[in-house]
Parts: sequence; C-alpha cells; structure tokens
Amino acid sequence: MSDDAKSTREPAPGGSPSPAAAREPDASAERDLVGSLTRGLAVMEILAAHPQGLTLTETAEKAGLTRAGARRFLLTLVASGYAVQDGRAFRLSSRLIAVARAWLGGASLWSFAEPFMREVSQRFGEACSAAVLSGQDVVYVARVPGRHILSVALHVGTRLPAFCTSMGRVLLSDLPPAELDAFLARAEIRALTDRTITDRTALRDAILAAKADGHSLVDEELEPGLRSIAVPIRDRTGRTVAAINVSTQSARLSAQTMTADVLPALRDAARRIEDYFVVQ
Repeated sequence: MSDDAKSTREPAPGGSPSPAAAREPDASAERDLVGSLTRGLAVMEILAAHPQGLTLTETAEKAGLTRAGARRFLLTLVASGYAVQDGRAFRLSSRLIAVARAWLGGASLWSFAEPFMREVSQRFGEACSAAVLSGQDVVYVARVPGRHILSVALHVGTRLPAFCTSMGRVLLSDLPPAELDAFLARAEIRALTDRTITDRTALRDAILAAKADGHSLVDEELEPGLRSIAVPIRDRTGRTVAAINVSTQSARLSAQTMTADVLPALRDAARRIEDYFVVQ
C-alpha cells in the first residue's frame, strides 16, 4: 500500500480521526483514489473552519499530519491562490468563494426550488432555507429571507452543526445505521444552549424519530429563542439529498403552529421540488 493511502487512515492527535479519515473509502476503491488530494482537501476544510487562520503547527495537529507534510499542503494552497499567508498564520482566500458561487450558479435544482421556497416564506413571513450535509455540518445552498430579522446571520454557504439543527437531523436520519453510528462516535457535540441534546444515545433517538416522523422540529437547541422545522428532499431513488426548513423566533410561532401549519406547507414544497428529479 502506498504512503498516501496509509496516511488517510492516521488518526489525529487525541484519537479522533482526521476529516480525511472520516470519509475513508472502501479498500476495493482505494487504488483509484489520490491520497494526497484527499489530505489536501481535508486541510482546506480545516482552514475553512478557522477563518481567523491557523499556524503551521496548529494545522498539522488538526489534520493529523507532520509539520513537513502540512507545510507542503499549505504552501501549495498559497501558490494556487486558495490560501494566503499572513505572518505565521494561514487562511483561505476569497478564491474559494468564487468556486462556490460558480457551483451554486450551476446548481439548477436550487434555481428551480426557490419559487416554492419563496411561497412558504411569504405565507408565514419567515425564512425558508435549504441545506446539504457536509461532514459534521449542514451547508446552506439556498435561502429565502423572511420579513423578520433573526439573531443568527444565515446565508448561502453558512455552515451549522448538523447534530442540533432541524435540517441536520433530517439529513442524518437517512444515513445507513453504520454511518450514523460513526457520525455520533466522532462528532463534536457540545451544549450551545441549556436545551441542546448532548447525550449521544438521546441524540440518536432524536435522529431516528426524525426518520420515523419524516420531519424534525428543533426547539432552542442551536440558539435561545430559535425554533425550526425541516423535511427531507429526496431524489427518484428515495435517497435524501437535501433538506428544507422554516426557522423563526419562538415568540412568533409556537411549536404546535409549526407542526400543524408550517409542516404541511413545507412537505408540499418538498414534493414539488422532488418533481424536478423525476423529469431529469
């Protein structure tokens, strides 16, 4: 086995797998993969999670790399324009934003979905968003703002923890059991409010409940006063590929109203968005 293939399985300090290791492919597919690219992408993800920048030593520790290995990846990112070096700190550059915008601009699903999301937003006066799962986070890929301002600043490209968000639990609920168990084992789970579920067994139960119910209502677990409800968007095979939600301040819409009124509207929007997959 090559050194590149080996290094994707080296745990990060403290026993936690590196981002690359968390997504390790089957052994039968390893020969078709470029291990160095996998590790380089993992370094980009680590820098993305630390916009203030990281030193060489910090990057090496978080990626489970030697200092020499981390230095090569960081200098390559700088040379290609995807990162900048400011003194001892390295951080991602705006070039990655341009790549993301180009991808989102070509993602016709979200152009197709936006009118249905806008209908939901206008009906209730609240924001309607769509997200996909990325590692331990959800990433917003579409958003229609509501009439009210939320304390959380959300926009396309925003990353939020999957474990304590309604869209995250909907997306996690579609994972095969082994993948869900692996997520729960490695995820960074911490209390963001006094209502955040941090017990991993209770969290697994909440995720499985989202699967059984076909939706997830999360009440003040991400931020005090913030309530959201989400449903899945499935492709023609039945696989969940995204989620859409409505988020509000708890003083404006009760949990009962979210379930009785908002949920049917979200499900209707999801069905119409799913029709896109049928005609593709």
